[in-house]
Amino acid sequence: MIATAEQLPDSQRIVITGIGLTAPNGNSYAEYRAALLEGKSGVQNYEIRYVGETLAGICDYEATRYQKKREIRRGTRAGSIGIYCAGEAIADSGVDWENTDKSMVGVYIGVTEHGNVETENEVYNIKGYDYDTSFWSHHHNPRTVANNPAGEICLTMGIVGPHYTIGAACAAGNAGLIQGAQMLRLGECDLALAGGVSESIQTFGIFAGFKSQGALAHHEDPTKASRPFDTQRNGIVVSEGGCIYTLERLSDAKKRGAKIYGELAGYAMNTDATDFVLPNPERQVQCINLALKRAGMNVTDIDIVSTHATGTTLGDQQECTAIRDVFGKSETTFVNNTKSFIGHAMGAAGALELAGNLPAFEDGVCHATINVDELDPECAIDGLVLNQPRELGKAQVILNNSFGMLGINSVVIIKKL
Repeated sequence: MIATAEQLPDSQRIVITGIGLTAPNGNSYAEYRAALLEGKSGVQNYEIRYVGETLAGICDYEATRYQKKREIRRGTRAGSIGIYCAGEAIADSGVDWENTDKSMVGVYIGVTEHGNVETENEVYNIKGYDYDTSFWSHHHNPRTVANNPAGEICLTMGIVGPHYTIGAACAAGNAGLIQGAQMLRLGECDLALAGGVSESIQTFGIFAGFKSQGALAHHEDPTKASRPFDTQRNGIVVSEGGCIYTLERLSDAKKRGAKIYGELAGYAMNTDATDFVLPNPERQVQCINLALKRAGMNVTDIDIVSTHATGTTLGDQQECTAIRDVFGKSETTFVNNTKSFIGHAMGAAGALELAGNLPAFEDGVCHATINVDELDPECAIDGLVLNQPRELGKAQVILNNSFGMLGINSVVIIKKL
């Protein structure tokens, strides 16, 4: 028998009390939500070495709000994004940060990849010196170690509790949340900074890799390039971004009178074990059903399903197959996609996509999937919200899908308290 969230004591129930983010179309929770409801895309023209002209989702946040310029130069883009998001999350949470025991703060950051940007840049730089490695930066090692983004957050914010990154491909944003919740339940921390970050647009390799697969999106209008479910979709728009949440035990949040965005009611992770890249809808169904079981919920309890769909032909179709299998008989479940606005923010995707939907608990609106001019029949789902937001009246539960390469799947369910 699995105890559901409501059956647990408040000391084991995990809630979101703060949100900090930067996305290609907004640098705060409110700005980001407004852009999603207005249909505002954050995708723009972009040029990167060796690949040339392409498209990307680019963030424009105030990096010096929490870092000095020399700290930004010494560190990484992923670390800078993480520091900004963590600082905003703490500020939003209302936590008395000055008097918080920093040894009981844990930092759990999901990443798709890390270190590629710095390695590519260093190789490019020493090329100008006939590959003389004496010109290699002494900052290289701390910049490229896998725990870097989480570690930079701790260095800047004086956090001395546990920190690490979770490498979970494009399921990493959800994985960061799940890890934070588990560590709180184990008593390893009293406050968790959890979510995901991505610096992916800084590396030419990811663009070149998707291009060689025939999976890199292109369109004469950048804002229309990311188009999951549309018959004319032609691939992924690579994006950067980050979203970090403050997670607390419900008992602690109540004690300090914190505002609560929602409760982590259920979650699951599993693995396809069938292909490097192509998803397995059967395993996705299993992951969704396990999260529902842990939440003690039926499909009709879910108001919004936030899809992972990236804009690739088979990827979108396989996920839609899984969603139809699980939710096909629910007339009260609505389905949307956030990547159509911001592209694929890789390690940050799941966390950002959840943040785009959480405001529905307050305004009762399901944001749309934009850029669907002609729906692929293989992606037809009852309740799919296209091109215009949908007034639901109320929303109580969100299910957030995030899947990744090498068959990693993650599902998080958040409910309104």
